[in-house]
Amino acid sequence: MHAFFRRFVPDLPPIGPRERIRGAFGALFGILVTGLLSHAALGDGSALPIMIAPMGASAVLLFAAPASPLAQPWSILGGNLVAALVGVTATKLVPDPYLACALAIGVAIAIMTALKCLHPPSGAVALTAVLGGPAVTTLGYGFVVWPVLANSALLLASALAFNNLAGRPYPHPRAQGTSPRPVEPARSAQEALASADIDAALENFGQLIDVERSDLEAILRDAQLRAYARRSGLTTCGEIMTRGVVAVGPHAPLKEALELLRRHRVKALPVTDEGGRVLGVVTQTDLLDKSEWSAAGPRLGFRRRVRLALTRVRAPHGAVEDIMTAPAITATPETPVSDVVAAMARSGLHHLPVVDGDGKLLGVVSQTDIVSALLADGAKASEIAA
Repeated sequence: MHAFFRRFVPDLPPIGPRERIRGAFGALFGILVTGLLSHAALGDGSALPIMIAPMGASAVLLFAAPASPLAQPWSILGGNLVAALVGVTATKLVPDPYLACALAIGVAIAIMTALKCLHPPSGAVALTAVLGGPAVTTLGYGFVVWPVLANSALLLASALAFNNLAGRPYPHPRAQGTSPRPVEPARSAQEALASADIDAALENFGQLIDVERSDLEAILRDAQLRAYARRSGLTTCGEIMTRGVVAVGPHAPLKEALELLRRHRVKALPVTDEGGRVLGVVTQTDLLDKSEWSAAGPRLGFRRRVRLALTRVRAPHGAVEDIMTAPAITATPETPVSDVVAAMARSGLHHLPVVDGDGKLLGVVSQTDIVSALLADGAKASEIAA
């Protein structure tokens, strides 16, 4: 019996106290701003409704679940407008209120899903258009403009201001498109496979899930990295790092860095001073994103030269130090691999220099090194189990 009733309780992901407080205060702020500005616009003697109840449901999404696809700006504006138009039209064409309600909800959902503006509170907007009484019925299609459009726009403006000031990017950022520049083929295939697998799983699930595909993919990758960290156990960087790595000096030309990357078939170079201390890291991505290309190879572009000249005492001269990532995130031979995995997950890096107590380069740990170590551990575990 207990298991049966547990099915009625949603298995929500953990939500921290800070996020709960932000959601509650955000809804308070949004509804208060919407109500006060609507009242100021209409005055005391207006026959128009100042606010409609569905705004409360919209506030729950916009402030308590701003990352939801159902809470994005087009969802609330498009969804509420569609629902209001459909509801008013159903009222005018269908005399029976119950049939009008059913048609308004069904047609509104169909149109919202087609226009990618599904917003659950919009269902209440459609019902309000049908059952709102004389105060709403007499407005006709004016109900679409006020209060629906006005309330929705004010609540959305409040959500845009509050969420971004509270440190939550809104509208929720979507995954970046595929870069037109050449990327590593193996990595591209892995990413495409992961995306295709998620799409196939969602299609096989057959129901709408209130989360974007890009967020699911990010969660999956983070979970994989955490699983790698757990499986790595007490393995340290000194056990798996690649030794004898190639480094480049900070004053070396960009073309020299490119030639070293190509010659040694690596994707990152530690940048070291004359004493071998790590100053930064230069990667293929740095060369692609921070320099301009010509027949002669990479060179520092005008805008980056100006930007660097404004932030540094001396002018840039097109060297590795002008595009390297600094300071570098480093590890020591004693650093557990689990810590490196967490650092890579946070920073988006694929290589970490390993240094001694004086900051001198000893080697590099890459994602490939970590995966190889995990595969070796898995093979050993299988042999022991057999």
